[in-house]
Amino acid sequence: MDKLQSAMGSMEVKDLGDRPSSRSSGCSIVLEEFEDLVSVNLKPKFKEKYPAKPHAQLVAQKLRVKSGLIYLPGLREESYEDSDMPVHWRQRRYFYYMSGINFPGSVVTYDIHRDSLYAWIPPPNTGSLVIFNGQVPSIKEVKAEYDFDDVRYITTLGDYLTKFVHYNQRDKIYQLHHYQTPKNVAREAILIDGRRSYLREFPFEFTKLKPAMNAARAIKDPYEIRMIRKANAISAEAHINVLKGIRYFDNEAEIEAIFMATCVSEQAKEQPYGIIAGSGPNASILHYVANNEPLKGRQLVCLDAGAEWKCYASDVTRTFPISGQFSSEAKEIYDLVAEMQETCIAMIKPGVDFGTIVINAVKVAIEGLVKLCLLQNGSSEELLLSGAWRAFFPHGLGHHVGLEVHDVGDGSDRLNLLSGQKSVNPWISAYLKEDLDPIMSTGTTLLPNMVITIEPGIYFSRYALEDLFLKDTRYAKFINKDLLDKYYPIGGVRIEDDILVTEDGYENLTTAPKGDEALKIINEYKETIAEKKQKKGWLW
Repeated sequence: MDKLQSAMGSMEVKDLGDRPSSRSSGCSIVLEEFEDLVSVNLKPKFKEKYPAKPHAQLVAQKLRVKSGLIYLPGLREESYEDSDMPVHWRQRRYFYYMSGINFPGSVVTYDIHRDSLYAWIPPPNTGSLVIFNGQVPSIKEVKAEYDFDDVRYITTLGDYLTKFVHYNQRDKIYQLHHYQTPKNVAREAILIDGRRSYLREFPFEFTKLKPAMNAARAIKDPYEIRMIRKANAISAEAHINVLKGIRYFDNEAEIEAIFMATCVSEQAKEQPYGIIAGSGPNASILHYVANNEPLKGRQLVCLDAGAEWKCYASDVTRTFPISGQFSSEAKEIYDLVAEMQETCIAMIKPGVDFGTIVINAVKVAIEGLVKLCLLQNGSSEELLLSGAWRAFFPHGLGHHVGLEVHDVGDGSDRLNLLSGQKSVNPWISAYLKEDLDPIMSTGTTLLPNMVITIEPGIYFSRYALEDLFLKDTRYAKFINKDLLDKYYPIGGVRIEDDILVTEDGYENLTTAPKGDEALKIINEYKETIAEKKQKKGWLW
């Protein structure tokens, strides 16, 4: 803690809201001194109300019903098993989409016919709860801050639901899951028109709400795009700070620490996913999160890390040489992955089937691997159909980004399937099956205001190559095993940006430096940091 306080001794106040957004980021280097590595933005730019009401109206439109009640509970607080310590709390994203509320224990309802969005919040804390935890937001505060027609205490929710069903007997109450139904509400008796009313069963409907919400969430509104843009701006600062110090880091843990410290100092205290800071062979592990091995003697770092801003994610991957210079083999692979990404991003516009972009990425990969003699003994078409390329490119090309880093899409959307976000992962199951149809024939049509990632990669996983592909006669003949040893030290290269589909093309929301711009930062800062390390012993 003392080290962190020392590092934060001199803080620069700045606004990240207006960062450049083109593919060539042009990010400025804002930190002249390495002890100024983290800085605090004391004046958040975005203060407008979360657009909960328009989101609720859009969900109702996607439901294609004119009446009924949408019921969404937020997440409650709970403790770890056999402990009084609370589990790290993270708001339910479907609830947040229709409320913007980011504190525990609330419910939101939307009366479709009356166009009424209500928040049901916990009653005020009393006694020792106030002393230990402070006060929860009041009805007045929630009304002022959020976009609701009314705000009430959750203790009155049971009466509201019972009356709604009594007066709207043909309507359904739309929910996501059975386990989220209100407890014991139907057993209570309340007075309606002077008589006691008992309801033994509420008309819950559990199949229609999630597809409707998924379809709504797939298309981002201007507020959501601003949040994702802001998350990307903070991510860029964090990636820059890692680049500045990478030549003098000793362990992967320091990469994770600097990235997180930068995000937290910008008030982005949550990470949308575990930071992946894999060096050397660890760069070939797609979801490597241990981040605890020494950097000495290794060539590359694959840093997959993005900030979260007001519950909206960014998803950014950069691969760079620890020394500031690529080896010849690493440069060959980096250039190939960069070509894959640039070619695919250039294809993005409304009406394009994402599956065609995926296939194009694979074709570029195959062409490059053939030039490097890593794939052999077949034409481009034969290599494509063989699936041998999966030894080097074993994951999907992209996914939606939003309230989840792997965000949802509508029911016809196969983008997540292509990215391995379904329980049946065709990219992995295809290792064991001949059928390539799930990979090659499915896709989603891109629409304006979708935000997706483009994240190609080429990897040299010793396990995947030697234990899976080279032992399988269907693939082994296409892979030049004699060249693998000189590429294994690379581990892997992945480059990932968040792309907004615009009305006539795309906009790259990711501004983190890559390629020559990243190398320039690594090498320009080496002398400055060397001096500080000599004087102070290290960063802190």
